[in-house]
Amino acid sequence: MTDPISDYLTRLRNAIKAGHKVVDIPASNVKKEMTKILKEKGYILNYKFEDDVNYQGNIKIALKYNPESGIAAIKSLKRISKPGLRRYCDSTTIPRVLNGLGVAIISTSKGVITDKEARDLGIGGEVLCYVY
Repeated sequence: MTDPISDYLTRLRNAIKAGHKVVDIPASNVKKEMTKILKEKGYILNYKFEDDVNYQGNIKIALKYNPESGIAAIKSLKRISKPGLRRYCDSTTIPRVLNGLGVAIISTSKGVITDKEARDLGIGGEVLCYVY
């Protein structure tokens, strides 16, 4: 596998399309931080880090759906920076997703943060993905 972040997003996308309640994903530090951001922004119900499963560890994510209509909280997960074409932005060109309704997850020198936090700190970085 050449792109673990893309694999993470694809596993989430596939679980939502299939209507699963929980999805298991191999863990890494970047994926853990992205999962924390998804929880803070209300896109997922809950998560759990399991270190005893294998050497790498596992992330168990409970997906969030509307109880009445059954529609998922995550409408779209889009990978922006890819191994063949990295996408960087400085503090003045940080993208806004759906005019502020969505979230851009950015890897910066301060860690993995959202676009709003990066604008507030005045730093740029690699745009990992868009979530809305």
